[in-house]
Amino acid sequence: MKFKLAGVTRNVVVRNSLTGEQEIRPINEIASSHMARRTFVGNIYKRFKDQSLVSELSGHAQNSAAFARYREVDQEMKREMVSAID
Repeated sequence: MKFKLAGVTRNVVVRNSLTGEQEIRPINEIASSHMARRTFVGNIYKRFKDQSLVSELSGHAQNSAAFARYREVDQEMKREMVSAID
């Protein structure tokens, strides 16, 4: 309900857990505070690449297993690290 009140209602593609088929649903019907936290952690980590800072902001312990699942080291991050050496 809070997402709808905030105007966050765009359609997203999701997998139906019963049929396995993809379907289009408004994000406010599937969003949760946990989803928002995961998204926040992933986005802020990608930008700043500092686990201790992001852990502090998100309330995770320094070596949290959950934090490790939320962040992703992608090709773009690897390229940025290598170009920083030059």
